[in-house]
Amino acid sequence: MDARLRLYNTLSRKKELFEPLNPPFAGLYVCGPTVYGDPHLGHTRPAITFDLVFRYLLHLGYKVRYVRNITDVGHLEADLDEGEDKIAKKARINQVEPMEIAQYYADRYFTFMGALNVKRPSIEPRASGHIIEQIRMIQQILDKGFAYIENGSVYFDVKKYSEFFDYGKLSGRILEDLMTNTRTLEGQEEKHNQADFALWKRAQPEHIMRWPSPWSDGFPGWHLECSVMGVKYLGETFDIHGGGMDLLFPHHESEIAQCQAALGHESVKYWLHNNMITINGQKMGKSLGNFITLEEFFTGSHKELSQAYSPMTIRFFILQAHYRSTLDFSNEALQAAEKGLKKLLTGYETLTRLIEANPGCEQPARPTDPENGSTASKLNESCYAAMNDDFNSPIVIANLFEAVRFINAVNDNNDTGSLQELPTLKNVFDVFLFEILGITKETEDGQQLIVNGLMDLILSIRQKSRINKDWGTSDQIRDALQKLHIAVKDGKEGSTWSPGN
Repeated sequence: MDARLRLYNTLSRKKELFEPLNPPFAGLYVCGPTVYGDPHLGHTRPAITFDLVFRYLLHLGYKVRYVRNITDVGHLEADLDEGEDKIAKKARINQVEPMEIAQYYADRYFTFMGALNVKRPSIEPRASGHIIEQIRMIQQILDKGFAYIENGSVYFDVKKYSEFFDYGKLSGRILEDLMTNTRTLEGQEEKHNQADFALWKRAQPEHIMRWPSPWSDGFPGWHLECSVMGVKYLGETFDIHGGGMDLLFPHHESEIAQCQAALGHESVKYWLHNNMITINGQKMGKSLGNFITLEEFFTGSHKELSQAYSPMTIRFFILQAHYRSTLDFSNEALQAAEKGLKKLLTGYETLTRLIEANPGCEQPARPTDPENGSTASKLNESCYAAMNDDFNSPIVIANLFEAVRFINAVNDNNDTGSLQELPTLKNVFDVFLFEILGITKETEDGQQLIVNGLMDLILSIRQKSRINKDWGTSDQIRDALQKLHIAVKDGKEGSTWSPGN
């Protein structure tokens, strides 16, 4: 199939024909989570967006190497070059090792993404596992004259770089404005210019996470890890780099500069950015304190939620908007997504029942219009056209709703002539709703999987409270479950649950 897939490239600000370097191989790199807290809805959108990209490339026959990093070092408070490492700070507060924090929240992230039916990437490298490679790239940048050393820290020289290349080409920022408008912050006096950014930071005595380097015992800057791991696993030039719009500047802008300085050329052909999720018109995120975790969505425990929402409702809600559009959270929008998803799944059940009841219908679809072809084949072509146009999932969903209207009309009118189109329509649902959009059928077994996953999460929270000797929270969870007729049994190997009477 010649997909003629067109991607909106943030770098060129237009749609471009996707031409991978080595077809049918495609390299995809996505900035993953910083593992110091539970995943929230803001984390979910890039995960589902690039899961859609991954799924569609696989469907088209590409051999995809999908790399999604895990940031477990170097991400400082307020995303600046000063302050405490976010993971180390949480470890200090909880009196555990930083890697215990990283492992705990990485495991939680994987559990929640699994509930949302997000495929695991091909490779999930961690920043802490690639310190040697990061030191090597820093040395390359120093050797090329685009960085400088101050008191054991290494900074990228943005002004020097901009004499040869365009720093700001991805975000549209102008260097003169950055130099003028970036305020001087306490502790950043080492920088020659405030637009410069850290490649390596000398660790203060109280800093827990540190490694030896030619310049000091310290840790890498946040921007460096993605440049290093993208090149390591996908090559010096690869196809797609994705992430949230909030990473466009300075993170992705700095990635371009690092690779250009170290390698002599840019490493990414196409930059894809999903837009943000808002709540009451304001960006949803940890820094603003207005985020809702996935656990709160699945349990309905947040004050902004009127009910619990299933993982598939959350996934469908996100896919109903194009990934480059802003998506505003509201209970009404989630309830509409829940209703819409149920309508599609009910339509699929009707479709399956009609085919089973009419075995003779499994014949080639009969054209309803000699000029335009059958309704089913037109919907199939429209779905492919939508996906080929920058992964337009809302148009795919609109076509699926049109298919449901056709199915219901066949069912209500007992139109035997249109029965021949149903197998083609079933294939449309199987490919686009389930395979590409990644929706799972909400059968009883599927519901039980969700219940099991939620109970595992609840019991893990209770186990954590018991470890911390927070007996009030532990007892509150146990008593609440008992009211729901769920019995909890504590043992040496942890807690188990079972439906009570």
